[in-house]
Amino acid sequence: MSFKQHTLPNGLTILAEVDPEAHSAAAGFYVKTGARDETPMLMGVSHFLEHMMFKGTADLTAEELNRRFDEIGARNNAFTSNEMTCFYAHVLPEVVPDTIELLGRMMRPALRSEDFETERGVILEEIAMYQDNPFWVLYENATEKHFGAHPLSHRVLGTKDTITAMKPDDMRAYFNARYSGDNTIVALAGKLDFDAACRQIESLCGGWPSTRPGRDPKLPRVGGGDFTMKDEKVSRGYFLTLAQAPGVADEDRYPAAMLAQILGMPDNSRLHWALLETGLAEEAQSSYDPHDGFGEYFVYASGDPERLPEIESVIARERDALIQSVTQDDLDRLISKVITAATLGGERPADRMHRLGRLWLYLQKRIPLDQEIERLKSVTLDDLRRVHEKYPLTPVTTGRLIPAA
Repeated sequence: MSFKQHTLPNGLTILAEVDPEAHSAAAGFYVKTGARDETPMLMGVSHFLEHMMFKGTADLTAEELNRRFDEIGARNNAFTSNEMTCFYAHVLPEVVPDTIELLGRMMRPALRSEDFETERGVILEEIAMYQDNPFWVLYENATEKHFGAHPLSHRVLGTKDTITAMKPDDMRAYFNARYSGDNTIVALAGKLDFDAACRQIESLCGGWPSTRPGRDPKLPRVGGGDFTMKDEKVSRGYFLTLAQAPGVADEDRYPAAMLAQILGMPDNSRLHWALLETGLAEEAQSSYDPHDGFGEYFVYASGDPERLPEIESVIARERDALIQSVTQDDLDRLISKVITAATLGGERPADRMHRLGRLWLYLQKRIPLDQEIERLKSVTLDDLRRVHEKYPLTPVTTGRLIPAA
């Protein structure tokens, strides 16, 4: 395994973890743009644009683009988050050049007005679908209250109003500002010819402009207080809290992630045994979500609305007792699970490609997998206590969704 890096004159960075013994390869274009980078009036434009990238280029129809991905046997897709948009494919080594060509060409879409109107309807349907998901309704409302005027409060899909009001020229202007050479990373992994890939990517992307887009990483004022929503369409009770946590570039992210997992990972966690195994709740979890500059913990549970106060009480009890109850055995078992998951992912070029692209987008550096594994192994109980004292999981936003009376 060898790491390679090359930066084009326009700022586009190409990264690769080359493995001559691999049986597959992966390529992904990562753009540092997401809901966090939108204005309130353009909320949802990043995700909308992700859809439009698959609608074809000036000389390549949507049907031809999809057919050619199928012909090379690619497992390709895309995603949009609050902070990035990614277009990727996992393929056999012999079709890496075809994959790079297709991804590179689709990164300069036609953005036709007629496609825009068609896709607007698709996204409005997607928004409506998520409005039927009680967790998603509660989470979006809690996030809006938690971050307030900060753009991390934006919904990735946007709202019915923002998508309905959006114009094709709004999207084109956003694309021109954010989809630039100096805001894009190409990550590669697996069996491939790096020098040949660099030459090909430069021929495809070397003419992209540099726009120097920015992002404010400072911690905003957060805290949405305590609120309760009522909806006649729901029959269960839903509870969610948000608390402050370290950012993705903070070394405290390792113990912070472990604290969240000890409290509420899907199995063998404090919340699992206190809520699910006892039959008190139907769902219970906690997680750590790091962002560019800061992060948050969230805790979620659902169950019988009549028992929601009891569920909340148990969550508070387990949360408040967490740091005193954690033992070395708890930490050792968790580290073993985390290292196993990281090692298994490291055997797949697609996982390596995603890890490489994400980390570079946030940190502008590569962290070798073996180095990260050693860092995980080095987390101690004192680290957990120190991070817990700094970020104690104390909710600053608490939300409920319950049936209307």
